[in-house]
Amino acid sequence: MYNPTVARLTYRAVLGRRRAAILFVLPALLLAISIAVRAFNGVDDQVTNSVLGGFALATMVPLIGVIAGTGAIGPEIDDGSIVYLLAKPVSRPTIIFTKLIVAIAVTMAFSAIPTLVAGFVLNGNGQQIAVAYTVAALVASIAYSAVFLLLGTVSRNAVVIGLIYALVWEALFGTLVEGARMLSIQQWSLSLAERIAGEGLIGSDVGLPLAIVLLVGVTALATWYAGQKLRVLKLAGEE
Repeated sequence: MYNPTVARLTYRAVLGRRRAAILFVLPALLLAISIAVRAFNGVDDQVTNSVLGGFALATMVPLIGVIAGTGAIGPEIDDGSIVYLLAKPVSRPTIIFTKLIVAIAVTMAFSAIPTLVAGFVLNGNGQQIAVAYTVAALVASIAYSAVFLLLGTVSRNAVVIGLIYALVWEALFGTLVEGARMLSIQQWSLSLAERIAGEGLIGSDVGLPLAIVLLVGVTALATWYAGQKLRVLKLAGEE
């Protein structure tokens, strides 16, 4: 199911000069904020929770997911170069699965690792907050990558739609609007963080069993449907 050649081409596309620059900006900003907060505020579990929850998980992770997920396939479909890949003797589900693995790896690397480092800078992993948010970022990276990879296969405006979802739904509605939280990947991943961190520090509106079912279900469904969309994508000259 995993094709090294497809993976190599996808890594080049996702980590191209322009996208790579954007990928580095958000983690760098998180670390800069963390250093400044620690310097001026000292160790504070609530402040750590606010920084990692409000910026890292609610904003940085979905935005990086947009860049990696849509970048794994969207540009190839937009410029038509996908036809060269589809003409190769590689099954289309294999192409989708390989691109998903690349998107997940990139999203995890640029979101979960900086989240862990920022957590240690802020409070030295007091109350397991750094580890809790890192686990949440890892889990969210998988779901975001699948959703945004699917978006890249169904819309030429995938990046715009993804940004609206990340900034409006996840960062705003997923944080402030009670009913919307049930349909938020952020809230699903927070349920795992809630179980790991000290009591009362992290909260989620979604219970852990339901969150796991939703995370697995959305990831599997998005991956399957992306494969179906790519399967019916016609090459020039195909009947």
